[in-house]
Amino acid sequence: MRILIIEDDKSLAETLRFQLERNHFETDVCHDGEEGLHFIEQQSHDLILLDRMLPILDGISVLKITREKNISTPIIFVTALGALNDKITGLDCGADDYLVKPFDFEELLARIRCILRRPSKWEGKKPLELGDISYDIDQKKLCCKDNSCSLSAREGDLLEFFLRNPEQTIPRASLLAKVWGPDTEVEDGNLDNYIYFLRRRLKSVQSSLQLKTIRGIGYQLEISCDP
Repeated sequence: MRILIIEDDKSLAETLRFQLERNHFETDVCHDGEEGLHFIEQQSHDLILLDRMLPILDGISVLKITREKNISTPIIFVTALGALNDKITGLDCGADDYLVKPFDFEELLARIRCILRRPSKWEGKKPLELGDISYDIDQKKLCCKDNSCSLSAREGDLLEFFLRNPEQTIPRASLLAKVWGPDTEVEDGNLDNYIYFLRRRLKSVQSSLQLKTIRGIGYQLEISCDP
């Protein structure tokens, strides 16, 4: 599981990184809102710890832009702003939880575990649309204009993950954990096979979407600019 820490207090950020990695989480750290938003847009994370009082772009703005882009990654505000109105504003803008500084790390860890145990937000049945395609989750049916094809359960889960994280670089480990399960032993080649299958599906319906290999990291579903 990978957690993004967006915190301008470098000492606190490094403490959080150390404690989380001791508890077997992978971490990315940045210290201003603009850089944090770049991380959110370009990479996939399982959870984000977000301060409110950040340089360049404040935490509320980062949260709003993230949700406007339909990125549903769980976000916990970790902030010194603890008034009731501050909490209400943060939660109403799309945060999943709100923790006021100073806090005990064990409480933060418990809140992280609680959020990661929640049923996936993917359970909504509305078809997913991106670029020139539409994907029916229930029917496992991929459509592009007048073309369509059916996907296997694994292909469907993989495509759904990409569609919910468009144009983000998704590490191989995240794909394996999300699609096959965090405790499942899967050979790397198995993922490569399904990426190949999914590329063939996109080609068969004549979609312009491109499933790109990001060498040494993972994959990215790119909306092509070609007509």
